[in-house]
Amino acid sequence: MNVTVKHLAAGVVLTVLAFVAPARAMDIQVVPVQGVGQVWLVENHSLPIIAVDLAFKGAGAAQDPDGKVGLATFVSGMLDEGAGDLDSQAFQKRLSDLSISLSFSVGQDDFAGSMKTLTENREEAFRLLGLSINAPRFDAADIDRVRDQLIAAINESEQRPATVASREWAARAYPGHAYGRPVGGRLQTIPAITRADLAAFADAKFARGNLIIVVVGDIDAAEVSKLVAGAFAPLPEKPNLIPVPDMVAVPPAGILVIDRPIPQSNIVFGLPGIKRDDPEWFPASVMNYVLGGGGFASRLMDEVREKRGLAYSVRTGLSPQDHSGLLLGSVGTRNDSAKDSIDIIRRETAKMHDSGITAAELDGAKKYLTGSYPLAFDTSPNIAAQLLAIRLEGFATDYVEKRNGYIEAVTLEQTNASAKRLLDAEAISWLVVGRPTGISSTVK
Repeated sequence: MNVTVKHLAAGVVLTVLAFVAPARAMDIQVVPVQGVGQVWLVENHSLPIIAVDLAFKGAGAAQDPDGKVGLATFVSGMLDEGAGDLDSQAFQKRLSDLSISLSFSVGQDDFAGSMKTLTENREEAFRLLGLSINAPRFDAADIDRVRDQLIAAINESEQRPATVASREWAARAYPGHAYGRPVGGRLQTIPAITRADLAAFADAKFARGNLIIVVVGDIDAAEVSKLVAGAFAPLPEKPNLIPVPDMVAVPPAGILVIDRPIPQSNIVFGLPGIKRDDPEWFPASVMNYVLGGGGFASRLMDEVREKRGLAYSVRTGLSPQDHSGLLLGSVGTRNDSAKDSIDIIRRETAKMHDSGITAAELDGAKKYLTGSYPLAFDTSPNIAAQLLAIRLEGFATDYVEKRNGYIEAVTLEQTNASAKRLLDAEAISWLVVGRPTGISSTVK
């Protein structure tokens, strides 16, 4: 099971890859690959390293059938557990011997993979990547072991109050919708998943038609075309995806307390948000930065932590998905500070709704959001991750150059209109896990 990066050779220092140049300096090539489609490539020959990020769009956990919640996550944990003629031990040894990093992960919308390799091992690395997707073995002993790991992870998550709060908040915001289910599955559903389920998911969801690939590093377009075709051409042309309906989140306004005998209250709060293709995305992003997304520059951090010392951290963020959007926040605080924290967050939210932000706050947000953007491209893996995200959102290669211009063009009027639209303090849905003083549930 490899849902996090492993097999990274000690001598492979990817984090120092010399890609600190501004994003606008990147040359993003669009490489046509026979039978597969287009691959975005950024060449960098300063180090003998190649990073590959890929995604099967629409093949995430929202595709899990009822009663099989956690299936996509289960598949992601099995793809490096043997493929083709290599059983799990042989597959893992091959990765380790060649210092190849291979991992897979799942979100609600998409199924993602990541591979990193030294240039000299590129042919075998691409072959193993393709093999893991085209011909996973799903051997019985490995299924049992990964199943036990997933169940252990679910049990462990039950002991993390912040995870419980996030999971329960989503379930209440999306009743009857796939987004309300936990990506990692449930204790009742993981045991019900069979080998046939795993194989059927891989056969139906992985196809050339929903495959998105980006490659960054010490490789040229001709070789990318050859290696990607060899790895992925065997996939079927089109995926068989279950339609997922759009849904506006319906988090119930009010407070729900889940009692836990712990000294700290873990609070998740939120409102319906916007999707990534909403015309107000950039004004809303600026607004969120000022409210709670800007760390120590945000109003909530200033009021909750700096002025009153109620919490170590408080934050908000836009959470766009393919079929919905949220504005989510969280804060962890002592039980006897929970009420004050909620009151202040509610008050600051209402204040921004009513009065908006200032010209100075707008200027500060723009400077940070534009100035920090090139730092997201400081390593080869980070460049790959950024480009994959851009492709998943359906943008063209010039988005990297245009993005800061979109931020610069945001006006005070647009930002404050987003605050009016999104920040209804009385509609905030609060979920508290802990034993907060002076707070009781106002909703069921």
